Amino acid sequence: MDSLVILIPVSLILGLTGLGFFVWTLRNRQYDDPKGDAERILSTEWDERPKR
Repeated sequence: MDSLVILIPVSLILGLTGLGFFVWTLRNRQYDDPKGDAERILSTEWDERPKR
């Protein structure tokens, strides 16, 4: 039971840190991709030399 006194706050801190970073990425538009793969795959333009 003594270990739970340490493990519960540590898990809450790690979970809140992860949630904080996720919210930060949402606010900084990390997931916005206006010309995403769904649009690119339907393109009829063919690229002979793909980017490396």
